[in-house]
Amino acid sequence: MNALSQALAHKRVLVSVGSGGVGKTTISATLALRAAVDGRSSLVCTIDPAKRLANALGLNALGNVEAEVPASAVEPLGITPRARLHAMMLDMKATWDELILRHAPADKREKILSNRFYQSLSSALAGSQEYVALEKLWELRNQRDYELIVLDTPPTAHALDFLEAPNRVLDFLDNEAARWLLTPALAAGKVGLSLFNLGGSYMAKTISKFTGTETLQELANFMLSIAPMNESFRERARGVRELLKAEQTGFVLVTSPGRERLDEVMHFHRLLQQNRMEVVAVVVNRVHPLPGPALWEEARGLLPTRRTKVEETLNEMTLLAEQDARGIAELQAACGSTPLIQVPRFELDVHEIGALWRTGRFLMGEELIPTPPPLLTSGGPE
Repeated sequence: MNALSQALAHKRVLVSVGSGGVGKTTISATLALRAAVDGRSSLVCTIDPAKRLANALGLNALGNVEAEVPASAVEPLGITPRARLHAMMLDMKATWDELILRHAPADKREKILSNRFYQSLSSALAGSQEYVALEKLWELRNQRDYELIVLDTPPTAHALDFLEAPNRVLDFLDNEAARWLLTPALAAGKVGLSLFNLGGSYMAKTISKFTGTETLQELANFMLSIAPMNESFRERARGVRELLKAEQTGFVLVTSPGRERLDEVMHFHRLLQQNRMEVVAVVVNRVHPLPGPALWEEARGLLPTRRTKVEETLNEMTLLAEQDARGIAELQAACGSTPLIQVPRFELDVHEIGALWRTGRFLMGEELIPTPPPLLTSGGPE
């Protein structure tokens, strides 16, 4: 049983993290599928709007409410899941609105929802997506009885974004200095100096694109309306931090073998460990496999002109596999004892249940990628 098999059997939450374009959503859905097949009721919560994932799970679409994956979706695999699988796609605006409707004082709800600044916060403010993703995770873990929740987090350009963005949003919402400066100044019709007094703060940078008294009036109104919710925000934030550090929570770092991606995941690995968050595995996705002896043997049986072209292709594949292997070896050295799992680059994007299942076979260690020995040079086997 490899590290991910153990995590699927024992963890209550798995958080899939990494930069964009590395296949996090596919990995997340595959983990939830495997857990359900093995007998643990599971939910994958994704932020990827791609319809192909919904189609792969036998659903027409994914929305902000959990949908059960029909048994018919798994029939092509020839297996029967021992537990139910659900999926949903996080809608940032809808989740913010639900948060306001659930926690804001009754006399403040409509005022907040119609506020122009709130509408920007709930759909475009940097850090909002990370914040509501963790809010949704906390809500699901506390209000649902899934044995496993797999959260597919928003893609991060920098590792620190995922860990720090929610705190920046909370600091903005709970900015006593901003309320102290804005509200009296607006009441007196003076807005210019009070805005400059915010200096280079996150809040000042956030609102710098807005100008004019009307916009600042909306900002002040929003800050005053949201104030009664601040302690509730803070309480849930403490709950989220405790959940992320809990023994039953694990992180799955997903990357691809490119140089830039590997540097990012090494940094992210260090940050998670420094924050006492458990990394159960690093998944290197879309690895170029080494062409096997059978392909070289087949090439040798071709006519000379055709053989030359095929062997050129096989040499290119070998070079790519060697390049990936060097990067992966460096990653393994940097991540120490954290298990590293490789998933190959498939010819087609994962868009149906069979491809998800095959991805799972590599994640669980049931299939392994042919990889080059450390000193192999291109040119094919002798």
